[in-house]
Amino acid sequence: MATVRFVILAGVIAAMTSACANIGTGAAPPLSVTDTTLMYGWENHFSIEWAAAQGRNGTQRVTGYIYNRKGEYALDLRVMAQAVDASGTVVGQRIAFVPGGVGGMGRIYFEVPNLPVASTYRVSVYDFTWSQGTGDSRP
Repeated sequence: MATVRFVILAGVIAAMTSACANIGTGAAPPLSVTDTTLMYGWENHFSIEWAAAQGRNGTQRVTGYIYNRKGEYALDLRVMAQAVDASGTVVGQRIAFVPGGVGGMGRIYFEVPNLPVASTYRVSVYDFTWSQGTGDSRP
């Protein structure tokens, strides 16, 4: 029994050592949902219509509307915009608060300023909170 425990412990240590060896190698992990949002599945509840335009001081800005397709009020809504170069590398990103939230089946305007000029942009709902009762709801 002690031998089995020792073998399992040695295997865990070997796995942890090899995993830690990959840290700091400069290898970029693949893009995942956590790179663009804190809320997995936000696309099931929201859609986004947006466009990039010239901002101030040679920067770009992304403006548009978030549509809430769920019947609940979304509070504390934030949106993330990422500037992506021709090779697919994110060269800048900003998270912007959407004041007031958005009612169920409604839409809300948003703006993300001061983004670098890039080939393309990605926009996602970064995070939000569903209203949990009449005390939390807003007009």
